[in-house]
Amino acid sequence: MMVVISLGVSLIVVDATIVGVVLPQMVDGLGLTTSDAEWINSVYALVFAALLIPFGRAGDLFGRRRMFVAGVAVFMLASVLAAVAQSGPQLIGSRALQGVGASMIMPATLATVNAVFTGKERAVAFGLWGSLISGMAALGPLAGGALATGGGWRWAFGINLPLGVLLIVGALALMPETRQPGNGPRGIDWPGGALSVLGLGAVVCGLIEGPAYGWWTATRQFEMGPFGWPSGLSPVPVVLALGVTLLAALVVVERARAAAGRSVMLDLSLFRIPNFRRGNLAAALINVGELGLVFVLPLFLLGVHGTSPLQISLAILPLAIGAFLSGGYAGRLANKRGPHRVVQIGMVLEVAAVVALALTITASTGGLGLAPWMLLYGLGLGLTSAQLTNVSLADVPPAQAGQASGTQSTARQVGAALGIAVIGTVFATSLGHAMAGRLEESGVPAERRAAIAEQLRESAGTYARDLDGTPALAVAADESLATAARRGALTTALILALGLGLSLRLRPSSDQHRRQSELESLSSHENER
Repeated sequence: MMVVISLGVSLIVVDATIVGVVLPQMVDGLGLTTSDAEWINSVYALVFAALLIPFGRAGDLFGRRRMFVAGVAVFMLASVLAAVAQSGPQLIGSRALQGVGASMIMPATLATVNAVFTGKERAVAFGLWGSLISGMAALGPLAGGALATGGGWRWAFGINLPLGVLLIVGALALMPETRQPGNGPRGIDWPGGALSVLGLGAVVCGLIEGPAYGWWTATRQFEMGPFGWPSGLSPVPVVLALGVTLLAALVVVERARAAAGRSVMLDLSLFRIPNFRRGNLAAALINVGELGLVFVLPLFLLGVHGTSPLQISLAILPLAIGAFLSGGYAGRLANKRGPHRVVQIGMVLEVAAVVALALTITASTGGLGLAPWMLLYGLGLGLTSAQLTNVSLADVPPAQAGQASGTQSTARQVGAALGIAVIGTVFATSLGHAMAGRLEESGVPAERRAAIAEQLRESAGTYARDLDGTPALAVAADESLATAARRGALTTALILALGLGLSLRLRPSSDQHRRQSELESLSSHENER
């Protein structure tokens, strides 16, 4: 069962990050516009995040294995459609459908692990699940780099078909069916579902599109078919405000339905569980760090060294290796020290690794120079991700496992979108300012200085390679990229430090308390004997 679940998680996590690497081939092969390329890259995460809570609840009601199998089938269909797509709109639609399938698979796997495993096996199972989440997020670019260098971008989707068939067969043969017990309200909360999807979708959309359209003042024109957004104010703050308003309405509706004894999409009483509440926020902050770092460092390497996609992926590989290594060990360590202690140790390693990155990155740093710190970061990430979910869900009633799993997965996705938005904005803004300052010191005229700095910022650093014919400008661009990467890493470290502070407030679950008391009692009896 864990093999099936692990492969299912790997399938959807890899597809979340693989497209960014093969996107240039898609643009060339299909003649995509800039808008097409952006939506192909972001619509998967947008739909995925918006539907996690409703499909988590659906798994509680109708069966988590059934939801897993249906999700894999939808994902396979979407992958085939993406592999044969002949235009940007077709590919965007296929990626959106992949997000639907992924949002059915993820909470079903997590809720099943939470429902099936107890005692010492629980920590080991969550260790495997968490290390796969972290490691596969880093291996996605590696797989994308290999495909971009070899077989072509269509294989990034076509390869999902045989794997999906194996997953469906394995799930039907090996995965037990779990669902909410018969007692309690079992109706469908349509208003809650609609508010959840629209609210989370708007928030994630705003976070993803903020760097592209501007956080307040519009930096480019937004158009969708015949509709054009008025110039001046960016659509992003409007979308974010709409999302927050819809989520506030969700809270009001769910409280009213719960008070009336009706079914709810999201049981707000879950947030009265301290570890669940703190664990969700910590999970979001951890994903801010991971996705922000994986987003910025390849841009730095590409801008400074002109590195190929495969070589960039290899520079990120130590993160995945570290996550796999520590994730496998996390279960045993959790049974000795407690899952909450493992989370805290992992967070300390993450903060230390990112601070070291910020202190050591220079214009001459390559993938080999990043590798030791990425390995250390991966070790910390494997420990943290492996056991944070265990701690967060340990005190959640089994009947609500799907809701809780969907909520935590949503927190991760919101954190991922926020990480790319915040760290990416820090990187781009720092890049433009640093380049303008260096050009001013070199006596470059103001108009040319502003144009070069803007092109470097807008290209996220790739314009640096176009300056190779002018050595002084190329050196200034490389140094500016290093400055921007350092500031991005420092911002990541600050966010992770907040996560560390939250992790220090995590406590052993009631089940762990009971087992600890039994161990102490047994030890006392042995001493008396």
